[in-house]
Amino acid sequence: MAIIRTIAGYLAISVGIGLAVAYIISLPPEQTPWGELELDQPVGPFTDMKLSQLNNRDANCKSLLSDSEVEFTPIPDEDFADNCRFENVVNIEQSVTPYSAPVRITCAGAAALYLWERDIVQPAAQHYFGQKVARIEHYGTYSCRRVNGASRGRFSEHATANAIDIAAFRLEDGRTVRVQQDWEGDSTRSRFLHEVRDGACRTFRTVLSPDYNAAHHDHFHLDMGRFNLCR
Repeated sequence: MAIIRTIAGYLAISVGIGLAVAYIISLPPEQTPWGELELDQPVGPFTDMKLSQLNNRDANCKSLLSDSEVEFTPIPDEDFADNCRFENVVNIEQSVTPYSAPVRITCAGAAALYLWERDIVQPAAQHYFGQKVARIEHYGTYSCRRVNGASRGRFSEHATANAIDIAAFRLEDGRTVRVQQDWEGDSTRSRFLHEVRDGACRTFRTVLSPDYNAAHHDHFHLDMGRFNLCR
């Protein structure tokens, strides 16, 4: 009887492992940490990780962008003063959502923006306001400076155009939802802003909002840098 129980136990374990493997294999690509990123896939739990891997894969990143709705022009690599440079930077000419000013950002940043707009911002706008975001207002991408404009310390992701500061969202009916004015409280606008901030953490490596510090009281800082932080 002991042998029979042992065999039965091994069979049960084998069946369990087989079912687990079958389940994992059946998962859609965006739900697994392996496999290549495809921008036509919805945002999943490993999307930010896969996007961060694009930083040093120039040709693959631009190929991915070319297969999406993003229209862009590559910007030649260029070194500026100190640690400031353009490397694998593109100029976004058209994305899911228009912007208030030109967006020159790293290719990985452009891919993250595209997925954030498509899967986070626009669905949230439809949910809270019943309409699309017609324009995203931003404070810029490239700026040759250190973190928080300090005279010492590490350079900001803005110094390599690897970040963007988002200030507001203009709706189709002309209303504008601003981080500075609408973040606090429990209004529809505030809930929308919190949702798009939280959603940005699924595509960007670092997301900083008014919850982080006073320097971000009027914008979201989104970047594809080394640190994984969502505040």
